[in-house]
Amino acid sequence: MNLHAVWLNRRKWISVLALVFLLWAYVYQIKTGRSAGYDPSVSYAALAAMGNSSEGELALLTYNVAGLPEIISAAESPRAQSMGEIGAKINSFDIVNVQEDFHYHDALYDRGNTHPFRTLHKQALPYGDGLNTLSKYPILFTKRIAWADCHGTDCLAAKGFSVSRIQLSKGITVDVYNVHATSQDSPAAALARRKNIKQLSAYIQTYSAQQALLVMGDFNAHYAAAWDNLHQFVHSNKLHDAWIFTKRAGQLPGAVNDFVAQDKLSLTDSCESIDKILFRNSSYLEFTPRSYKIEKQHFSNRNGQSLSDHCAVSLSLKWKKITDSVLLDRPLAAFVEK
Repeated sequence: MNLHAVWLNRRKWISVLALVFLLWAYVYQIKTGRSAGYDPSVSYAALAAMGNSSEGELALLTYNVAGLPEIISAAESPRAQSMGEIGAKINSFDIVNVQEDFHYHDALYDRGNTHPFRTLHKQALPYGDGLNTLSKYPILFTKRIAWADCHGTDCLAAKGFSVSRIQLSKGITVDVYNVHATSQDSPAAALARRKNIKQLSAYIQTYSAQQALLVMGDFNAHYAAAWDNLHQFVHSNKLHDAWIFTKRAGQLPGAVNDFVAQDKLSLTDSCESIDKILFRNSSYLEFTPRSYKIEKQHFSNRNGQSLSDHCAVSLSLKWKKITDSVLLDRPLAAFVEK
């Protein structure tokens, strides 16, 4: 979300001023509003009927859905209608992380979406963190964490990351992280984003040390940008990037000082996107990527317009059970919000 670019749009400056005033009036609630408590009863009921599969395949998706009000949105397509279309189109995927799910959340969830397990929307005024996870597999718990650092207009939103523990089969769980890092590439913004990534890394190492991981979201960062710290992030957490794994034979791009990002909607499967899917194996679960795709056509409307100002990113990922999860029965008190 590049709110700075929105601010510079002269045609919309009056509306932006009004929005900024509203955000300022409620900034305390935004920054301190708690996530709606997650009621796992539905998920636990589903566990009783869950089979004992030892392998399977996941269709994963991460998508920044551009959920700011239409009058200030950077997306070209009508927002409420587009959000409803997105909600229906993501039914094709097993686990979906969305970012910027702000103003049109009801349209996303209630106009055709059929995922049986969905995180409860963060409740804060006027908006929460915009992060939600939708799944065909039971969600055992969800926790949301705000960034300790931000920059500029990004500080008006409650941006951060969330983690949902999802059960794939009896005895098999995966921690699914949903990420939305600080935008823009000014020195101050890049510094805040590097601190975001370090905060995420520290959390993973504390709370998901032995877990299999899926880390998906809008990182607003590139491996090729010398001012970002994604190389360190993936190495220190033993993560694999789906794009790197499937399209670059495991070779990370070298970081350069004069990197210029490609327009988000002009990306192809061969380009690095700020929207990423990362994974990590564990002693009990092994992942094997099959296909990575920038989902342009699927997430376009009948007029050929993109449904967001980002491209959705998908991954087909095989999983295979090695042993039962050693963490499945760990008390969740350290994770779940009170």
